[in-house]
Amino acid sequence: MKFDSKDVALTAVFTALYVIVNIFQMFSVGNPTIYGPIQLRVADCLIALAALLGCPVIVGVTVGCFLTNAYYFIGFYDIVLGPLANLIAASIIFLLRKHRFTACVVGALPVGFIVGGYLWLFFPPPEVLNVLPVWAAMVVSITISSLIAIAVIGYLLISVLSRPGIMDSLKSHGLKVVAEDK
Repeated sequence: MKFDSKDVALTAVFTALYVIVNIFQMFSVGNPTIYGPIQLRVADCLIALAALLGCPVIVGVTVGCFLTNAYYFIGFYDIVLGPLANLIAASIIFLLRKHRFTACVVGALPVGFIVGGYLWLFFPPPEVLNVLPVWAAMVVSITISSLIAIAVIGYLLISVLSRPGIMDSLKSHGLKVVAEDK
């Protein structure tokens, strides 16, 4: 796939959107919703758009996660593994784009497993999950959050943007849509 100037611009847009949505959520709702044992990063819904727009979204949500995690630095693991989780999640969604809902569900899992796999080092898991080992409780918590952000909100976002009128408008503005069929 050729990466041209429109793709670079779209990558920059998704990078900025990811960071801005996280900052807005942080200041409007509060820090525990962005970082912590029970987090729901609304910006992760953008990961699902890899099914429609491909590589610019994959790179954008990866770089956006890196910038967000670097700014709200909680540790080296978060700066490396958080963006890696987004890269894997968006790539899976892109590869499974013909089956959008399945792609979103499967794409949410790497975020839950990778991020949940290290966040327990920084935060105690939610008390409701105390029946599990600490690391497993965090994996469950972050996986549930990722499923909500990517498989529910993200899938709904794809569904809305896939409507013929909206899709035609996106194409008329020069966007390369990689998958149109549900």
